Amino acid sequence: MNTTGLALVGLASWAIILSLFLVTVRVNAIRSGKALNSFDPAGKDLEGFSYRMTRVHANMLENLPILASFLLYALATGQSAVTAGLAVWLLYARLAQSVVHMISTSVPFVMMRATLFSAQQFICLYWAWQFWHA
Repeated sequence: MNTTGLALVGLASWAIILSLFLVTVRVNAIRSGKALNSFDPAGKDLEGFSYRMTRVHANMLENLPILASFLLYALATGQSAVTAGLAVWLLYARLAQSVVHMISTSVPFVMMRATLFSAQQFICLYWAWQFWHA
């Protein structure tokens, strides 16, 4: 598997792992007395780590189509050489953004998240530029 494929599979796998983390958070809330059918999709009914985990999961799902689109395009058009050098860095930035978000929402951590998010966006814009000029 090339690095573009690795990054694509890594992103999809991370989305599944975050889904399992979210299930665990919700099962723990149910054990603490929360009704199974009462969860707010945005997580506003939860606190602390449980709320952050809900937001991490949602953020991953919101961004996955964008990130995956570039990787899929590269693979489908035989242009994975464009994405090869930065594909794993895109994956690392996404993983780090999620972990930083799980840890804290303090100002320094939000700034780290914003930096990691920006890195992902700049990587995709760079790829778009490369695809357009290929």
